[in-house]
Amino acid sequence: MPGTGRIHLQWPNCLNVRDLGGLPTSGGRQIAGGALIRSDNLNRLTEAGVNAVRKASVRRIIDVRTPQECEAYPSPFASDPLYRNLPLSRPGDIYDPTLSIDQDYIVMLDRNPDLLAAAVGAIADAPAGGVVVHCHWGKDRAGNVVALALSLAGVDAESVAADYAVLGDRMRDHVAEQLALIDDPTERNQLAELFTARPETMLAVLKHLNDRYGGVEQYLRYGGLSDNQVNALRGRLVS
Repeated sequence: MPGTGRIHLQWPNCLNVRDLGGLPTSGGRQIAGGALIRSDNLNRLTEAGVNAVRKASVRRIIDVRTPQECEAYPSPFASDPLYRNLPLSRPGDIYDPTLSIDQDYIVMLDRNPDLLAAAVGAIADAPAGGVVVHCHWGKDRAGNVVALALSLAGVDAESVAADYAVLGDRMRDHVAEQLALIDDPTERNQLAELFTARPETMLAVLKHLNDRYGGVEQYLRYGGLSDNQVNALRGRLVS
């Protein structure tokens, strides 16, 4: 069975924080513990949560939310030098609610390869220490950036997809609470679908990158990732 990063971190009051250390890479190696962490929105953090982030030796926080989201739900690290806001969309990008989740991801990737490459490059270029990648729920936009970084580091597609599908119990409970507030069954089912995280969704995305670009590395290079960044990312993530 593919390996999954399941080291859930307790950062009060975030709901979906995981250290991806331990995921297997090619050559019998693995992702280093504490090197790459994915999270939901850090604006949920209490003072104890902020302290937990600092104690985790985090040296870069990559927030891939839109500027509007950042203004509405500001990060407690927004004025800190370790923080970077690197949205994965542009103001004119149009969201199509008729698309499936994997199709929505693919549109994002094809539309803005330079923005995705910039986010992965920010992991590679970060000071020595841990890197946190987060969006609002820690599943979709952050999930894609993490999937690209893990793939570039040598984690196989099945393990990347299995990791994408992991949601912590606290996040599942929160989703259930949100769905219970919706009376209309159609609206509730639509929202439930948006909250899903299935391995086949990410497998479809990775297949698309292979079919259209020749793989994740080629896609990221097409988006502007440099040789130095490719090597730096592998060097910092793989133990």
